[in-house]
Amino acid sequence: MEFKHVFKAKLDWLFSKKEAATYTKSHTITIDGKAVLNVSAAKAFKGDPALYNPEDLLLSSVVSCHMMSYLYVCKQNGIDVITYTDEAEATLEISDDGSGRFIVIKLNPKVRITNKEKVEEALSLHKKANKLCFIANSCNFPIVHFPTCEVAGIN
Repeated sequence: MEFKHVFKAKLDWLFSKKEAATYTKSHTITIDGKAVLNVSAAKAFKGDPALYNPEDLLLSSVVSCHMMSYLYVCKQNGIDVITYTDEAEATLEISDDGSGRFIVIKLNPKVRITNKEKVEEALSLHKKANKLCFIANSCNFPIVHFPTCEVAGIN
């Protein structure tokens, strides 16, 4: 049985005479009941570097979804995660015709758990989390993992 959920976002952009020659790339995205996102193109594409850009948001979606999937599978396997951090990186490739695509996302999850006997299992569960991750399952490029795991109280 399949379940479907619908997500909605509203984008608003306004013409600016000040930037008419190039069109401003800044806009807002509104999702009911949530703070408005101020978005622009990446700095490399003449956007406002102070604002989020679609590339930032895609990477953020992948890293966040992976963490939530990972915490879920850890709970299923009796692993208590104390901390989780990740310094993720996405590589975007631009073609000669100006089109582009992500070619890889590298996740570097660093977790701290409570039981030293579960370290190897905790490391292996990143693969299972990736298989469950809604966002990873929607991507057409590899998402690779370089996890580390520590035991609470041991550095």
